[in-house]
Amino acid sequence: MDYSVKPSATNTSNVTGLVRNFTKVLRFKATGVGSKDRIIRKSTKFQDKPIKDSGLGVNGSESFEEDEDEKVRIRASIEALLSKLFASVSSIKASYAQLQSSQSPYDPDGIQSADEMVINELKHLSELKQCYLKKTMDPAPEVTQLLAEIQEQRSLLKTYEIMGKKFESQLKLQDSEITFLREKLEESDEQNRSIEQRLNPSEPLSVLDNLHFSGLNPTHFITVLRHAVKSIRSFTKLMIDEMETSGWDIDAAADSIEPGSVYWKPNHKCFAFESFVCRVMFDGFQCTNFALFKDSLAKQEKQNLHFFKTFMEMKSKTPQEILRHNPEFGRFVRVKYLDVVHPKMEFSFFGDLNQRNLINSGRYPETKFFSTFFEMAKRVWLLHRLAFSFDPQASIFQVKKGCRFSEVYMESVVENGFDEAQIISPRVSFTVIPGFKIGKTVIQCQVYLSMA
Repeated sequence: MDYSVKPSATNTSNVTGLVRNFTKVLRFKATGVGSKDRIIRKSTKFQDKPIKDSGLGVNGSESFEEDEDEKVRIRASIEALLSKLFASVSSIKASYAQLQSSQSPYDPDGIQSADEMVINELKHLSELKQCYLKKTMDPAPEVTQLLAEIQEQRSLLKTYEIMGKKFESQLKLQDSEITFLREKLEESDEQNRSIEQRLNPSEPLSVLDNLHFSGLNPTHFITVLRHAVKSIRSFTKLMIDEMETSGWDIDAAADSIEPGSVYWKPNHKCFAFESFVCRVMFDGFQCTNFALFKDSLAKQEKQNLHFFKTFMEMKSKTPQEILRHNPEFGRFVRVKYLDVVHPKMEFSFFGDLNQRNLINSGRYPETKFFSTFFEMAKRVWLLHRLAFSFDPQASIFQVKKGCRFSEVYMESVVENGFDEAQIISPRVSFTVIPGFKIGKTVIQCQVYLSMA
């Protein structure tokens, strides 16, 4: 009689379940305290030597799937940890931005709040470091990663808001500074105008409103001449500024106008350009109509009165108003502009020749450059009208280069233009502003004196 005991199906099932549970416990403990490499080595070991089915019901493919799941969980936990790390760094950045923003203007509550936020985030970083060292698994890595990304975006948004407020504050400050500077500029301009009026009380042409033909004298001509010279210098300065902006060689340009001239100061080269403008604008001044067309008046007395009436009618009008009533002035403006402004110069200033083309066609551009020229042309034209109002009419003169300086007919265009200790007999380098003679009255020309 055989008394051997055969294992029943029930006992076999219990043993198999016990082995499976024990294996899970071992794997869980390894996951909690071991490293990722250790888990992978264990998984590889199990793959190299799979457990054989010895009747206990252990399946090798099931063990491999569990190891792969474990790798996925570890990777997800690491990604969640990194997301929390980046979110914490972004929070520190936002807190630091708030700390800087609260310093100016000074906000003690904002500084304290930002300081506490920085400390809390540093503590959080320390906790993340401990989790990394202890290989603590995140029970819900997907949720943690999503929350960390939300926190990071909120911190970035907060940083942008703080920087936006800072930029708005700086913009308002700059706007207030611009407004303040504009007010100061207006005050300075007003003061300059007041000083100019005190220095030249007879400068405005309105003082000639009550002038009569019988009371005309050289003093009135000097007033209008000063007015014209001031306009010439304004246009010359604008022209030099445009040349510098366009990259012109100012030294070479000045030397081409007055070759061989030596200047006492570098900024004196502007007088060469002023001389050129005067030379063109006053060319033909001795002719009744700048030699642009034939004379129509025969009698001298009638001619003088005609020019005086023309002067009185035009002196208070704008250049545009003069054009509508005097086509001769329009031709004068057109010819002088084309002579003063070379095509290459105009193209370098504006990138085209549109102004030149408009003027050639009888129209006039509305630009600052031409408006300044327009005003200068008007004042020279008025000076010419007044010059031919005298009997005999005022004549124009200039001196040649190298002439001995004479205080009767000349004056230096700059104060202390030459050193008398170095130059015993100063010579003229070139004439800047021409001189005039009205009967026995001499209005000195302005010259630049040579260093040699």
